[in-house]
This record gives sequence, C-alpha cells and structure tokens, in this order.
Amino acid sequence: MALRSSYLQNRFIFVRGVDMIPILEGLGARADDFESVKQISDLTGPDPTLDYRTVTYGRYCIDPETRCIRRLAAQPYTLTVQEDYKRHDSGIPRMFDETPAGMQGNTVVQALMLFKALIFQGVPVTPRDRLNYSCAAWICTMFNARTHTCKQNGIFGEPALEGVHSDGSDHTMTVFLGSTNMRADSAVTFMHDNAETTGVQIWETNPALIQGRVHHQHFLDTLVFLDHEFKHSVTSLHQLDVAQPATRDMLVLFTRRPKLEGHVSGYGDTMELHSTAPLHLPMWLP
Repeated sequence: MALRSSYLQNRFIFVRGVDMIPILEGLGARADDFESVKQISDLTGPDPTLDYRTVTYGRYCIDPETRCIRRLAAQPYTLTVQEDYKRHDSGIPRMFDETPAGMQGNTVVQALMLFKALIFQGVPVTPRDRLNYSCAAWICTMFNARTHTCKQNGIFGEPALEGVHSDGSDHTMTVFLGSTNMRADSAVTFMHDNAETTGVQIWETNPALIQGRVHHQHFLDTLVFLDHEFKHSVTSLHQLDVAQPATRDMLVLFTRRPKLEGHVSGYGDTMELHSTAPLHLPMWLP
C-alpha cells in the first residue's frame, strides 16, 4: 500500500527486485517458481517485424467485479502513430507466439499480475481516445520479450527501436527477468514529458523534458507507470564480450480499458475466453 500511495502521487514507481520477492511471496509465488521464471524466455518465438527479438504474448481480463483474472482468446496486436508509437510497423496488426501454459501457470508470473492490479486499481488516469472507461474490466496484454545483440551476425538489439513513444496503454509494467553478456550501461529507461517529440532517439531529446531515469539490472526489478502521462525510451543492448551474443529478458504488461468502436487500431477487443489454455486466477482487492 505504500507503493500504491507513491504511484498515486508520482504516477510511476520503480521497485528493486530484492524488495519485489517478499511482496510476490505474499501474493502466492512459490519458492521453486522464482528459479523457473528465469528460464521462460527460452520459449519465446520469432517477432514478425524485428529480427533481434523473440516474443510470446497473451491477453488477459482483469475484472474487479468478479475478482478474477481470466485468459482471453488471442487476437492481433496493433499500435498506431495516433497513440504516439512511430515505427516502421505502426498500424500493422501483428501476431506472436502465444504465452505457453507453463508460463502463465508460474506462480511468480501470476503474482506479478496480481501486484499490478493492486497497484493501479482505482488510480485516476488521463483518458485515451476511444477506450471504454465506463467498463469495470481491464484488458492486459502480457509480453515475454528476449532482445538479442550479436554484431558478428549483424543483429543489434534495440529494446525500443521506436525511440520516444507510448504504448497505447493506461498502465504499463516492465519486469527484468535476466540477461547474458549484457554490458552494464545497456537498456536504460527514460521517462519523458508528453511534450517530447514522438519517435526521436534519446540523443535527440530535450534534457529538460526528462522526468525520470530507471535501470533494470537485477532479477525482478520492476517499473510501473501511467503510460498516457509519460512517454518513454530505452537505450540499446550492448555486448560485454563482443565475441559472444548478448540477451535481455523482460516481462511487459500493458493494461488498458477495452476499446470502443472507432478505435484507431481498427478493431475492438474480443472478450471470448481462451479455449485451449484457460486461466482463472482469483484476485483480492483492498
């Protein structure tokens, strides 16, 4: 609740992994799952538009009325320039390999979803266009992303190739799962005032518009922020030993209200439950 109070006041929180562990244990995470969650990124599949990233993703409904998190059927994922996402694949519907049942069954992953729901529930947000803020339910899209850098093979990992951007979300959470051969100055996250120009790279930004800087370096380092109240950027992934490839594994959860007809992505949200990998996770609210 102290973290929730900080989130209400500052509109973002950064929690060190060492502090996240007892919180997640209190929300049901089992000791053996902390080790296994470090390996889930081995299950990621090809990204359809980026050669340096592998991904799995799943859609979930966070429903405070029924106090339950349910897995929803898969559908394309689209972000647009109108949502402050300017990249070569803006506006293109993308499909990724789906979240494996073993990943969503990991109690650490489940506890992270519960943690986020407890932090943001009831927090006022700046509304996005054509989202249904009269609906009690939330749509949560969870990505497990592994970024690769291997200069010898011409692969250079950019956790945010799009530069300064937003993710079409109300609340965004990013969790560090691990890395291999990553240089210590890699993948620094900057929070920018919304006045910053969408699509510019970090070296082109106005320092006066930087609202915060965080660095995911340790297992379970976690950032939660109001996506429509900040833009953000992430610096490149560099190899520590240039003779070996580097990887960086993240869990990213985008949470927003359901889309209304006429949303800029061009389609609405299906609320159908997933038919082959269901999840019904009980949720307690204060």
